Amino acid sequence: MSTETKNYITPTGWQALKDELYHLVNKERPEIVQIVNWAASNGDRSENGDYLYGKRRMREIDRRIRFLTKRLEAAVVVDPEAREATDQIFFSATVGLLRGDGREQTVKIVGVDEIDTVKNKISWISPLARSLIKAREGDEVVLDTPEGREIIEILSVEYIKID
Repeated sequence: MSTETKNYITPTGWQALKDELYHLVNKERPEIVQIVNWAASNGDRSENGDYLYGKRRMREIDRRIRFLTKRLEAAVVVDPEAREATDQIFFSATVGLLRGDGREQTVKIVGVDEIDTVKNKISWISPLARSLIKAREGDEVVLDTPEGREIIEILSVEYIKID
């Protein structure tokens, strides 16, 4: 993701990133540092599995800490409950759809760090979300898929808390 692109995120998603960062910095990293120091005190490091694994895990943790820090710095928190009521679809909307095959589906438009297909959370930059953005309740939108064009009817638009 380029540095110009805003990292839109819901309050729940922001808190999840913050919680993960806190856990890594205050719990997991100090434990790994302790293991590495203990393993290093055992002598030969070239064949010391605890030392080698610990150093590798510490690099992974440090990389994740840097990533999370940058994502949080770039975050633009959008609270769906604080939006004025509208039937137009924007970031953080919960949208009821009638898919082209007759299935009803509800999707929640969230940030790229919050995607969860099991909970129907889709990224605001996904093809489906892009086709929905700025449309209104009652509209039909066209989604181009590998299988062809799909006409999707928008049944409802809500701005409610996204867990």
